[in-house]
Amino acid sequence: MVVKTDFILQYCSDFDMKRFAPAIFILSVGFSQFNHYDLANYPVQRDTIGLPGPAKAMFKSFIVPGWGQIQNKDSWWKPLLFAGVETVGLLSSFNYGRRAENIRRDFESYGDEHWALARWYSNTQRIFPNQWREILIGTHKLELKIGSNYYHTNQLGELVKQYAWSEITVIRDRDFYENIGKYDQFVGGWDDDYDDPFDAAGNWFTVKKGDVESIILTKRKDYYRDLRHESNLLKHYSRYAVTVVMFNHLTSGLEAGWSAKKKVKNSSEFSLNYNPMNKWGVGGVRITFTW
Repeated sequence: MVVKTDFILQYCSDFDMKRFAPAIFILSVGFSQFNHYDLANYPVQRDTIGLPGPAKAMFKSFIVPGWGQIQNKDSWWKPLLFAGVETVGLLSSFNYGRRAENIRRDFESYGDEHWALARWYSNTQRIFPNQWREILIGTHKLELKIGSNYYHTNQLGELVKQYAWSEITVIRDRDFYENIGKYDQFVGGWDDDYDDPFDAAGNWFTVKKGDVESIILTKRKDYYRDLRHESNLLKHYSRYAVTVVMFNHLTSGLEAGWSAKKKVKNSSEFSLNYNPMNKWGVGGVRITFTW
């Protein structure tokens, strides 16, 4: 009996820990089942628990990059290379993540200090005297809490008639910190002067700031946006480093299995994996190991 195991490497835009971990688990379970097959008639090197040598080397490097290369007694530079990429990737992810969190705390504290709900309500009436009610309702909402009840800012016009400002609390969650910097609907909440959104003829004009359209800015809002952008950028770098680590596990595992396979003279083949949803019809690479 010949056991064939296929590994299909799919191209994906967001190859992260959540997608990689299930694949590792499935491969691990698959390898553990090899001892149910009768491989006695085949010249395969097997360890004491029944795993073929290539499978064991591959499995080891999937867990710890370079471990399978050590088992194969490969040149010293191979395990050192994979271990080095692993170390640099993990340290980079941790460093970028730590810096992103520090800046996140900075911009949230800055927003807490310089943006207020009552100020937003009064300034919106001053900035948009003819349409302030529509601006308050807007296209985005902040969550409010009064006692044990929850509301949204589109109801604020009615709530201020019934409750004092000291009773109305704005929920400062992730959406809050995004909205006060991203959308001009909330510009009135900042405690410094805003850019006049109207031209000499009274027409509302827009300007571009990077990839985000912004019509009204204040200096503090602008500074807040810069901090938030820097934090988000560092978070992306942290995720990219994790992606490198995951590909390092995958590459190390496949290389260890391939190297061990050559030593025991097993057969293998490579082929493109067809995917009609992709532009060129190629969805990845299929690697088949025969034991």
